[in-house]
Amino acid sequence: MRVTTFPIVFVKQYERGIIEEFGKYSRFVEPGLHFQIPIMNVMRIRDVREHTMNIEPQPLITKDNVEIKVDGLIWVRPGLDVEEIKKTFYNIDNWKKAVLQLAKTNLRQEFGELTLDESLIARERISSNLRNALDRMTKDWGLRVCKVEIKLIDPPDDIKTAMHKQKTAEQERRAMKLLATGQFEAAEQEKLAAIQKAEGQKAAEIEIAEGKAKAIKLVNEAAEKYFVGNAKTLKMLEITENSLKNNTKIILTEKGISPSIIIGELPVTNQLGELVRETENAETI
Repeated sequence: MRVTTFPIVFVKQYERGIIEEFGKYSRFVEPGLHFQIPIMNVMRIRDVREHTMNIEPQPLITKDNVEIKVDGLIWVRPGLDVEEIKKTFYNIDNWKKAVLQLAKTNLRQEFGELTLDESLIARERISSNLRNALDRMTKDWGLRVCKVEIKLIDPPDDIKTAMHKQKTAEQERRAMKLLATGQFEAAEQEKLAAIQKAEGQKAAEIEIAEGKAKAIKLVNEAAEKYFVGNAKTLKMLEITENSLKNNTKIILTEKGISPSIIIGELPVTNQLGELVRETENAETI
């Protein structure tokens, strides 16, 4: 605020004022050039821009009896119309000091209704509640509270240490949970891979078995087609094949294979005779 008794006064764009005549309100002063009678008139001019006021760190007690320190900022400006300007002069002596005291009182009330944990996450809500309360209370002073910001909420050192440990434990718990989830997913993938591998092996074995079955079927069909009536010859060929596999000695004569077959040093004539008889019987049938 500035007070002047000069006869010619320039009021700036961001200023509003009043002229008092012999100490009594006379008229409202807007931006521009104004004249007044010295000694008889006094002009009081108010800066109506937003004023920034700092709330110094205040010790406060939360709902759960934790002492914290809180500071902040307030943006306040006087009103622009006649009545509001008059109130800033006549309803309050030092409006900046009054607003700061009112803000400190309301800060205690706001934080006293919240626990420490609630206070740390309710910064915006506290600022909004404080602005609304201050704006409502300062209307009689011709003021408008534009904005309130809480800058710092500072708990005691032991509380901060405990909070840090809690945060670290929470982060470790989350990390372990993520690790366990990853291991579980990896195990599930390995399980699926093993199942798919087993199913593939099973399918391959089935394919092989089916192939063998088809081969046997073809052999049987060929035998039935080409060896009908030649059972004796087929039997002899089987005997000869089996004998050669076992490194058997066979005696050849002018009339063909001798009925004497020697395995090593042991004669097996009787066995061959029985086989030949079985072959003849099969041919007869």
